[in-house]
Amino acid sequence: MNRKWYTALLVGLLSLFVLSACGQEEVAKKEETTDLAVASETIDPQANEEIEQTDVTLWGVIGPQVSGQQIIADKLGYFAEEGLNVNSRLVQSGPDIGPLIASGDAQLSFETTITNITVSSNNIPTVIVAPMANIAGTQAVVARPGLEITSAKDIEGKKVGMVNGAGIMIAFQNMAKEMGVDVSKVQFVNIAPADQIAALERGDIDIMAAWEPWITKAIEIGGTLLFSGTEAHLPEKDGSVDWMRFYSTFQVNRNYLEQNPNTVKALLRALNRATDYINVNSDDAAVILQEEMPHLTLEEVKEMMGRNVYSMEVPQAMIDGSNEIAEFLLEMNNITNLPDFDSYTDFSLLNEVLNEN
Repeated sequence: MNRKWYTALLVGLLSLFVLSACGQEEVAKKEETTDLAVASETIDPQANEEIEQTDVTLWGVIGPQVSGQQIIADKLGYFAEEGLNVNSRLVQSGPDIGPLIASGDAQLSFETTITNITVSSNNIPTVIVAPMANIAGTQAVVARPGLEITSAKDIEGKKVGMVNGAGIMIAFQNMAKEMGVDVSKVQFVNIAPADQIAALERGDIDIMAAWEPWITKAIEIGGTLLFSGTEAHLPEKDGSVDWMRFYSTFQVNRNYLEQNPNTVKALLRALNRATDYINVNSDDAAVILQEEMPHLTLEEVKEMMGRNVYSMEVPQAMIDGSNEIAEFLLEMNNITNLPDFDSYTDFSLLNEVLNEN
């Protein structure tokens, strides 16, 4: 790739640092999708679908919102039962996946719609083949211990710690529009999520806006959850909201998809079983996931999982939310064009798998 194109790509990919999550939708709000099929004890072999590649490397992120099903399917042997020998490569930060996709090293990976929009805008041939979860609940705003908020408008004039250009700004703007808050009167302070915790505890900032695991950690030190992309706890509004629609995804290099459709279908079957397992056995799933995340306690993993809605169905909210995110990225100059949703998605194999049961 030429230097100019590569520089543009890096700028787009670096924006993922402030937009991923890495940052989980609340229990009170469940999307309108068909009921999940109960996972069968065994899977009948697909006699007419010979797997093209049995050795598969899956890139993911050490976190329940992005790689929950990947880890469960691996640890419970669902991939192996599909005849696959999977090597799971988990990285610490979601934005690290973007450059791996761009270089071609990560032909199969788990990340978010933001990653796919960014790489698609740079003509990288990668497509989402399935959503994993709505993780908008992991994008949230927390007030410091002792700060009394009697009205949403009390947020005006407050110091809010937020990484410049962070995706949580979408939820912030939508909250402000609905609640009559003047965003121009908010004092935004550019600060990384890890540093926001200490700043919040010291009182250097009044409010933090970030993603998991920092949201859960902020609440643990006595902070108050004000709102997320999916729930509000404001004096005037308490309950489900629709202020952000943000999804973790399973994406595949387009050439790999064309050459190995049966391999991808086998992966989707295993991931679908893992999705069912998480929804039916959330406590047991949390134990399995926490073993891969020693930096988090079991209670923290459960709290983070509770902010997700795990489903491989494709709701209209995913389409609308992805388009809203793309417009936000364009507004922030993180991408130079608006890719069409259909240009970076292909759910044909997913539909076949979901209709098998």
